[in-house]
Amino acid sequence: MHLVAFGLNHQTAPLSVREKLAFPAEVLPGALESLVNSDAAGEAAIVSTCNRTEIYCASHNPQAALEWLSQFHGLPLEELTPYLYQLDAAAAARHAFRVASGLDSMVLGETQILGQIKDAVRAAEQSGTLGTQLNALFQKTFAVAKEVRSKTAVGANSVSMSAAAVKLAEQIFPTIRELKVLFIGAGEMIELVATHFAARSPSCITVANRTLERGEKLAERFGGNAITLSDLPEALPRYDVVVTSTASQLPILGKGLMERAIKIRRHRPVFMLDLAVPRDIEAEVGELDDVFLYTVDDIASVVEVGREARQLAAEEAEAIIQARVQEFVAWLKRRETVPLIRSLRDEAERVRRHALDAAHKQLARGEDPAKVLEALSQQLTNKLMHPPTQALSAGHGAEHDALVHAIARLYRLHPES
Repeated sequence: MHLVAFGLNHQTAPLSVREKLAFPAEVLPGALESLVNSDAAGEAAIVSTCNRTEIYCASHNPQAALEWLSQFHGLPLEELTPYLYQLDAAAAARHAFRVASGLDSMVLGETQILGQIKDAVRAAEQSGTLGTQLNALFQKTFAVAKEVRSKTAVGANSVSMSAAAVKLAEQIFPTIRELKVLFIGAGEMIELVATHFAARSPSCITVANRTLERGEKLAERFGGNAITLSDLPEALPRYDVVVTSTASQLPILGKGLMERAIKIRRHRPVFMLDLAVPRDIEAEVGELDDVFLYTVDDIASVVEVGREARQLAAEEAEAIIQARVQEFVAWLKRRETVPLIRSLRDEAERVRRHALDAAHKQLARGEDPAKVLEALSQQLTNKLMHPPTQALSAGHGAEHDALVHAIARLYRLHPES
């Protein structure tokens, strides 16, 4: 089993491609089990966020794992290939360390991704697809992320996507205080964005969610109210700001619904931010007059504030990561020798038992114990020395020289002296 990682992110693929390969939380357990049961991988973990979909796995056949991804989402592999990256063990470890440390995020130094990776690892563990190699990789990943955060300033002055959402709205409206804000969804991302908007004291905050109870629980934190998704057609025209992030596989807000809302609003502008992948708002909504629609990819320009200073800190972080990658690769290589060591010990045990059985028979016949021990030691010595001696005699050229060096090192010999 070889440790590999493959996937795509905001740097390699547009949102229109990323949303096709997303793994919502409710399908993740089934996807993990499907990947492992397909024999394409022996271990698997899937990190799926608005900015990336990445599969980490231990596999005899990485190509089969790629084909599984293609089949699972019903997309031709050749259509996905231009956007995918595939990483071997060392590159996969480096990538995981960089992602968890916030070095590969749209917002350099952001911390939310670390929690998302932990969620992905927890899902893999609960699904029974987190084996020895991946467990070691991610435990090392969490340790590296902690080290980078504590020893560098890579996360200092970072403008989060949540804060960027407010900044975008303030480019459309002179003040948030007079606005009515609608949040669709009640997950972590909505909670973070709502926290930043609530700090600006908008005139009204409403949370629309599939289940009213969960929506009410979040709304209470910000002194707002809650509605269900079925209430959206009637409620939508009342809101100046709409922020959405759900796990829906299909758009929740379409062009026709927004056309009616704009008409009722008498063409007062609406700021809409779609943080979901796949998207909650049809792309055609952005073509409507008086609608200012943004997606996660549109936030990039806003989060550049302070990036230069964090970039200097990122160079320090890269040095830490490189050292930790070398440690992890060394662990993998040591692990690769385990079967060989086991076979070597098994062979030595076979020789030992064979010689011991012969000695027991000699003693049973009444032979001199001293002579039996002498024969036993000679037999063990001859049996154990035969393979390296035979290999040296049969070897020639560069192979012979390599064997000489290896045996001298193994047995700590210094023939030249």
